[in-house]
Amino acid sequence: MADPLKNLTIGAFAKSSGVNVETIRFYQRKGLLPEPDKPYGGIRRYSEADVARVSFVKSAQRLGFSLDEIAELLRLEDGTHCDEASNLAEHKLKDVREKLADLKQLEAALSGLVHACHARKGSISCPLIASLQAGNKPLAELARS
Repeated sequence: MADPLKNLTIGAFAKSSGVNVETIRFYQRKGLLPEPDKPYGGIRRYSEADVARVSFVKSAQRLGFSLDEIAELLRLEDGTHCDEASNLAEHKLKDVREKLADLKQLEAALSGLVHACHARKGSISCPLIASLQAGNKPLAELARS
């Protein structure tokens, strides 16, 4: 019996990859996925290797890689360019750590504003609303409010 993952239509390919057909076409336009030849009078067929490639792309996206970065990783996928792949991952890790630091500042600012809102007494204005009305106050100032 023939392997069903060697002769997939685009719909079956999308379903087995856990994406929709437009995602497949988008990946093809971006150069992340090759478009198979279309036999005269026939339809394009996809294989298990195509399913694995989409899985690679989705896994890389979950790690925060952009489509351009994923294209670069795919260029390195033969496994002999570990240093280059590691450099890409190091840059991504640096970006993630910077975003985490920014999120920690936001958390501190919001926490301070929520605390100020709960601590307010009487008819003074809402500290959160007042801070937002103040415009572009630095996060450090908001966190101290």
